[in-house]
Amino acid sequence: MHHTDVELVKQCLDGDADAYAVLVRRYQPAVYATAFYYAGRYNGADDVVQEAFWEAYRNLRKLKEPVRFGAWLKGVTTRVAANWLRRNVSRQRNITPLPHRRTITMDEARQGVENDEHERVHRAIDALPERYRLPVVLRYMQELSYDEISRFTGDSREEIRGMLSRANAQLREILAVPTEKLEEGEEPWQHVSR
Repeated sequence: MHHTDVELVKQCLDGDADAYAVLVRRYQPAVYATAFYYAGRYNGADDVVQEAFWEAYRNLRKLKEPVRFGAWLKGVTTRVAANWLRRNVSRQRNITPLPHRRTITMDEARQGVENDEHERVHRAIDALPERYRLPVVLRYMQELSYDEISRFTGDSREEIRGMLSRANAQLREILAVPTEKLEEGEEPWQHVSR
């Protein structure tokens, strides 16, 4: 039986911990994507996810509109991520991270070929206006439906479709410049505005 968020929140408030477990399973991909979006490069996504679900559970009684649980949880997650960053980024700045590189096959190594497309796409997503980044990550990396993204962000399904359409157009523009045509030190994308 599929329970609505409203039913599950009511059951949680009545003391049913299993109902909260259902909410956690339902929103885990979106919360993780949000946490990774804010704290992933500092290896803090797992900590943010755990803390966000705990914070949401402790404050569930403050939720005035259970039908908006997803959007409320997004707000909790972003606040937890911001607090995590304030507590941890200064320590992380002293650590020099190794750059992320895709593992290459032996054939690619023998041929001297290294494909940085994965990194180009991530940098292109980072170049998008902030309002578009999270829906892109939720849709294309976490593979959430428009309805799931809408429920989590609080934006309508039509707004999500519009944001993704504009983001896709901007990503095509950003990624259209082939890296081999760039001059030394030039970035393979440009910041685009809305």
